[in-house]
Amino acid sequence: MTGTEIYSILQKVRSQKPVVHHLTNWVTIYDCANVVKVFGASPVMAHAPQEAAEMASIASALVLNIGTLTVDFIESMKIAAKSANKKGIPVVLDVCGAGATKLRDDKCFELLNETRVDIIKGNASEVARIAGESVNTKGVDSTEISKDPAEVAKFLAMERKCVVVITGKEDVVSDGSRVLRVRNGNEMMSHVVGTGCMATSVIGTFAAVEKDLVKAAAAGLCCYEIAAEIAVTSAGGPGTFKDKMFDAIFTLGADSVEKMRKVEG
Repeated sequence: MTGTEIYSILQKVRSQKPVVHHLTNWVTIYDCANVVKVFGASPVMAHAPQEAAEMASIASALVLNIGTLTVDFIESMKIAAKSANKKGIPVVLDVCGAGATKLRDDKCFELLNETRVDIIKGNASEVARIAGESVNTKGVDSTEISKDPAEVAKFLAMERKCVVVITGKEDVVSDGSRVLRVRNGNEMMSHVVGTGCMATSVIGTFAAVEKDLVKAAAAGLCCYEIAAEIAVTSAGGPGTFKDKMFDAIFTLGADSVEKMRKVEG
C-alpha cells in the first residue's frame, strides 16, 4: 500500500467519525475507547444484552474481544453480531487467549459458527488455535507456532471466508489470496497492557470506513504503529509512552505516514 492510500483511509476516519461499537475486554476498555477517539472516530462500549442489538444497528463497525469473557458476555456478543450482520457492517473478533482454556476455544468457535465474523484478529498462537493447530497459549501472550504465520492466516481466511490478522513483530493480513505485511511498531508496545486490544479497536475503526478489509486492517495497524515509533523517541518508559502514542495518533500527518510506512505485499 502507498502512503497516500493509507493516509486517505485515516482521513476518512477523521471526516466520517464512525461509531465503533465494542463488547470488549474489561481490563483494557478505557484504552480501547481512547485509541478510537484519538483517531477521530466515536467509541461506544455497550455490553448489556437488552441494548446490544440496537446499539450495533446504529454503528459502522462492531468489535468483539473475549479477553475477559463470561458465558453471559458471549451471549451479548452473539446478539450484537447478528444485528451487525443484518445491517451489513463489519464484525471484528479478537480471539484473545484462544488456546489457553477450553472455554475460550469453545466460545470462539461458537461466535464464528453462529454469526458472520469479517475479521479474525489475534497473535500467532491464538490464530493458530482457531485454525485447528495444537498450541499452548501462555495466558494472552503468544507462544511459538510451527507453521509460517502467513500460511496460517491464508488457510484460516479461506476456511472462514474472512480476513485474518496476525499481530506480532511483523503483522500479517490476509483474505486467503492477498497477504500484506506490516513491519511498523516498536518493542515498547509489548511493555504496555492493552496494545493488542487497542490494535483490534483500530482495525475496527478503519474497517468502518473502508470496504476493502485487507487494506483497512493494514492501514490501521500501520498508522497505529507509526505513532508508537514516534512516541518512543521522547517517552521515558511505558507510562509516558502510552500517553505520547495517543498524542502521536492525534497529530499523525501525511508526511510521517509516507516516510515511515513499512507495508509490503
